[in-house]
Amino acid sequence: MTQFSHNDAQDTIEPLNAQSPQQPLLEVKNLKMHFAIKQGVFAKVAGYTKAVDDVSFNLYKGETVGLVGESGCGKTTIGRCIARAYQPSSGQVLFHNDAEVTDLSKLHGKALKPIRQDVRMIFQDPFSSLNPRMTVFDILAEVLKVNKLFTGKALEERVKELLNLVGLRPEYLRRYPHAFSGGERQRLVIARAIATNPKLVIADEATAALDVSIRAQILNLLAELQQELGLTYLFVSHDLSVVRHICDRVQVMYVGKLVESAPTEQLFARPRHPYTEALLSAVPISNPRQRGARKHLRLKGEIPDPANPPSGCYFHLRCPYATDICQQQAPELKIIASDHSVACHHAEQLTLSGALYADDAEHEVALTEQVTV
Repeated sequence: MTQFSHNDAQDTIEPLNAQSPQQPLLEVKNLKMHFAIKQGVFAKVAGYTKAVDDVSFNLYKGETVGLVGESGCGKTTIGRCIARAYQPSSGQVLFHNDAEVTDLSKLHGKALKPIRQDVRMIFQDPFSSLNPRMTVFDILAEVLKVNKLFTGKALEERVKELLNLVGLRPEYLRRYPHAFSGGERQRLVIARAIATNPKLVIADEATAALDVSIRAQILNLLAELQQELGLTYLFVSHDLSVVRHICDRVQVMYVGKLVESAPTEQLFARPRHPYTEALLSAVPISNPRQRGARKHLRLKGEIPDPANPPSGCYFHLRCPYATDICQQQAPELKIIASDHSVACHHAEQLTLSGALYADDAEHEVALTEQVTV
């Protein structure tokens, strides 16, 4: 993970010492989440929206994995299936707790309670995820009371400790959510998420509702908490600039399916799926001198309806490299390089463009040579 710092009007990036993943924490196997489409007076099921369709990936202790894609691709749905806000339609979500392995997709009712201490969520909108009628103390204490972790004086001390961990003052205990700024409310949501000392935190667009300077502070906070508490993050986001700097690996989704998975630097330097190339081409370039060095790819057509997806590769209707086999046969997610998997029939033949950033030295050299010529 990389640490962000805000200095005057410009953000700088300071690398953190990332730990290489050793022990698997979570295995998602063939996960499906299909929502029924009901019509008529009697709400008869007329079909299904395949929000998540046969997705598999692993998550290791101490790492940050990014889950990216356009709105509606199913990335948030995956996070909610793992946290068991949704009951998956099928598949397995295997959670490794020391020597014990639990399939979260098979748990119901009271059996979910211990898991909710180990798997927590940070929601996108901090204001709507906090009860406006509860004080800061009540919001944080509720989690500890429900899980029977602290009582009495120890409860109040734990709440103060949580506020200190996220950079808020203990004097804020009796305030209500409306008295805080957006960044402070997100700190409260983070404090609530780490209250039970979880092993896995799912951050669903945790910085999307914040401005740039506050976003950098929240990302710094998440990095510090990961190192201090040994957290593992599943980072759901559409902001590829943020994903590049804080994630160890990236999973790219399109219409409910996983289309590419790779270590972050490897994926950003050389994407192997045309959809990933298009996503990376949309990343803004801050350096004006470099803006002419990369062409923005404009995809044709619309995103397919997950209730009625096309045959073959779901992306073939918008892909500039599509051939007949793409229309007829769905590609499988297969390994084509070290830790790099892609679902594309032509992945090994294509040479796709990666992202261009102001801090990429070789791009600076290439640009200088272009200008000289």
